[in-house]
Amino acid sequence: MYLTIALVFGKIVRMLKIRLQRTGRVHEPTFRVVVTDSKNSTKSGRVKEVLGSYDPRVNKVVLDADRIKYWMSVGALASGTVHNLLVTNKIVSGKKINVLPQKTVVKKEEPATEAKPASTETPKAEDKVADAPAQ
Repeated sequence: MYLTIALVFGKIVRMLKIRLQRTGRVHEPTFRVVVTDSKNSTKSGRVKEVLGSYDPRVNKVVLDADRIKYWMSVGALASGTVHNLLVTNKIVSGKKINVLPQKTVVKKEEPATEAKPASTETPKAEDKVADAPAQ
């Protein structure tokens, strides 16, 4: 985990987050990309700066790359979804983060080996007839 509160020159400094703030009407979501204190609620409205917007219905992304880089250099961390937006728009280099909840544990595939021990094979019916004594 990250340290969220630090004492710097007698002042309390909290961790900053770059995250989405939902705007828009019911069933018509649009989002603002904002810098805020990590402890603020998403609907509090207390933001340091608005850095852009995102409309998922038409996949329209407007970002201020210079300000985003500035806030990240100061120490702000991007949320998972915002990080993926920044990687898609080539503002930040790196891999995307899986932000979906993991419902089941991913099972590792075992190597498929077809070799079976010879002792478990059952003799064929022809072999039994051939082994039987002649009368």
